[in-house]
Amino acid sequence: MPNIEVLDMTGKKVGDVALSESVFGIEPNTVVLHQLVVNYLANNRQGTQSALTRAEVRGGGRKPWKQKGTGHARQGSTRAPQWTHGGVVFAPKPRSYRFTVNKKVRRLAIKSAFSSKVKDSQLVVLDKITVEDYSTKTIAAALKAIGAEKKALIVLDSVDTKVINSARNIPGVKTAQVNTLNVYDIINADKLVIVKDAISKIEEVYA
Repeated sequence: MPNIEVLDMTGKKVGDVALSESVFGIEPNTVVLHQLVVNYLANNRQGTQSALTRAEVRGGGRKPWKQKGTGHARQGSTRAPQWTHGGVVFAPKPRSYRFTVNKKVRRLAIKSAFSSKVKDSQLVVLDKITVEDYSTKTIAAALKAIGAEKKALIVLDSVDTKVINSARNIPGVKTAQVNTLNVYDIINADKLVIVKDAISKIEEVYA
């Protein structure tokens, strides 16, 4: 069972916490990690690209010239794709890129993401993270003290609007709760910062 230091907001060690082997100590499965990242990005695609086919563009009702005898190639409509302002061949239309992933695969992927962060020493556990008032400076100073001043994902045990709103103005920093975690945000972060009370909730959900 892996152990990890617990830090306070000034970066000082205040204790240790034992992590669940079944959540934070498995061998990361890179195949399912890739699958969940692709799933996340695909589900976020808007799929709103659209263009007009020759049946939808304006005009083109009259044959531009007679079939024979002009010396031109035969043409049936000025809205054919080869004409200026003509329709688009195989025009893209709005569509959904969403696809679903098996629940067991999702659970394996998120445990693999946690384990990879522990393995790469990119997991930081804080005893608590609080601000007296909305203060971006306080959160930024705390992240710098624990070495997470670049891209960081802060996992809270509950919704704390002061912390969330204080952190959202810091470039590269995101916040999440246990029930809103996703593999992409975990993998994308340089440091995964988890509040100590959230560890037990994560283990309760994914163990």
